Amino acid sequence: MDDELVERFLEDGFVRIEGAFPPRVAEDCARLLWRETGYDPEDPGTWTEPVVRVGGMAQGPFAAAANSPVLHEAFDLLVGAGRWEPRYSLGTFPLRFPHETEPDDTGWHIEGSYLPEGGAHYFTNLRSKDRALLMLFLFSEVTEADAPTRVRVGSHLDVPPVLAPYGEEGASFLELGPLVDAASAARPVAYVTGRPGDVYLCHPFLVHAAQPHRGSRPRFMAQPPLCPAAPYVLERPDGDYSAVEFAIRRGLARESV
Repeated sequence: MDDELVERFLEDGFVRIEGAFPPRVAEDCARLLWRETGYDPEDPGTWTEPVVRVGGMAQGPFAAAANSPVLHEAFDLLVGAGRWEPRYSLGTFPLRFPHETEPDDTGWHIEGSYLPEGGAHYFTNLRSKDRALLMLFLFSEVTEADAPTRVRVGSHLDVPPVLAPYGEEGASFLELGPLVDAASAARPVAYVTGRPGDVYLCHPFLVHAAQPHRGSRPRFMAQPPLCPAAPYVLERPDGDYSAVEFAIRRGLARESV
């Protein structure tokens, strides 16, 4: 199963860990998130915005969600044992509500991971500075009717050639958005659906997008980074590459497919 998980991650750019943390924990997290919104879960008339963004949350249920044994095992497989930093909080939470207003954040993109000195927007570079993985934690049931995040399957392999010319400095996610959109346009689309407690572990270069919510149930999700304990290395004399590093090299055609 370990080999299968890694191969699926290399091929698709993401893996879904079903039941990564208990549904009871997801329910506790959702209750705390509802409190942050100020909305009434039983009264859709109070859901006045299509997206409510909640910052970092460090209460016990969020720490429990981020530190289940199955997730730690998956981090070791994909990033490398000792190469990632434990998390004791989660964020950011883009909470999506059924709404007629179009949200303004539905473009295809990759996440920025670090803020350059004096910068106004987050950047990323070929080594994915400061981001080991993109993680998507589900705190509500999400079907295709509930505005699931869209992902382009295999798009993580299209991004390294886009990033390579920017060198160590990298570029902002705003500048990169149209470029990675064009580079990955032919990829098939999948949807981040599942049950409370499921977690998607994504390559940091996976191209993804939000979408308007035209269903009936709010979608509660977190999309925090897993932070690296040490920078990714794309030239290792011993060849001991993590799955994330290997995929970047594969995207640069340094590794055979």
